[in-house]
Amino acid sequence: MRALCIHVGATARRHIEQQGLSPDAISTIPAAAGGPKGLILGPLDRFIFGDWLTRSTQPLHLVGASIGAWRMATACLNDPVAAFERLEHDYIAQHYELKPGEKRPSAQHISELFGQNLQAFYAGRVSEVLQHPRYRLHVFTSRGRHILGREQRWRTPVGYAGALLANTLHRKALGYWLERVVFSTPGAALPFASSDYPTRRVDLSQANFSQALQASCSIPFVLQAVHDIAGAPRGAYWDGGLTDYHLHLNYAAAQPPQGLVLYPHFQKAVVPGWLDKHLRWRHGATPFLDNMVLLAPNPQWVKTLPNGKLPDRSDFMFYGADQAGRSRAWRAATAASAQLVDEFESWLRQPDPRQVLAL
Repeated sequence: MRALCIHVGATARRHIEQQGLSPDAISTIPAAAGGPKGLILGPLDRFIFGDWLTRSTQPLHLVGASIGAWRMATACLNDPVAAFERLEHDYIAQHYELKPGEKRPSAQHISELFGQNLQAFYAGRVSEVLQHPRYRLHVFTSRGRHILGREQRWRTPVGYAGALLANTLHRKALGYWLERVVFSTPGAALPFASSDYPTRRVDLSQANFSQALQASCSIPFVLQAVHDIAGAPRGAYWDGGLTDYHLHLNYAAAQPPQGLVLYPHFQKAVVPGWLDKHLRWRHGATPFLDNMVLLAPNPQWVKTLPNGKLPDRSDFMFYGADQAGRSRAWRAATAASAQLVDEFESWLRQPDPRQVLAL
């Protein structure tokens, strides 16, 4: 059974029909939020950043939210293959001890331990990320506005209830509650047009790198918000996936115009925000994605993985205290996903447009 599906927008299809797909055609690589689902993309990350892209020299924008931000920051480290291997190991090995009487670890405990792990992961290496000769990193966060401006016991649930209702009525209305704040490599312009949603750009720095990356991964009620990030507007910052779950951004209208967008993703649909997960009418492709080449696992192949699905956060509850069982299942899924690389390499040698599907 084939593991890989390749989906493209209209502009990307014309490019492939005329020129195939070479690494120097790529200008942007997004990386979605989605927690453990991102583990399935580890072998592709190692191939793309450790091999394929090394055959080109152009600058590249790396755009990430939540685990996607962690992946893209990792891509900026020296020896990205070893760095991605460590990320996979550390993510699978994470474990949060329960205190007596707890059914789930507290948000404070998870935030403290996760922050310590991020600090250890990038210790002494932030300059590698910020000063990478080719890669321009963009870390997405969601900044609370009005009642969500500070995290508090009653304000936060009420605020997110309001955000849910507003988003259901209109995606842009979510901007009253949550602002998209992107922390970018100093001086790097955003590789997408941002008129679709309230957006603010802030330079990444040594002082705010860890805060921004932790905020990008801070799922409400699971982790605590990160407050008052250095160099950015005051306020509470949460998971970048809230505003931009799968980074359905207007890449096609970027100024100056960009090349192709290569998107290793864990599914075909590019869902705009986390609150849109169950709003199926927002899951279709738009002209924003016309220059995108999306790599995703075949849904039928996914059914052959442990438990018949991708790793996800429900596995923490399913396996409970059986950390070894969860780790075995996740390692088996990531090992199986090496097939995605084999099939992508094979297609790159002879890019057959007949094997390419529409987004």
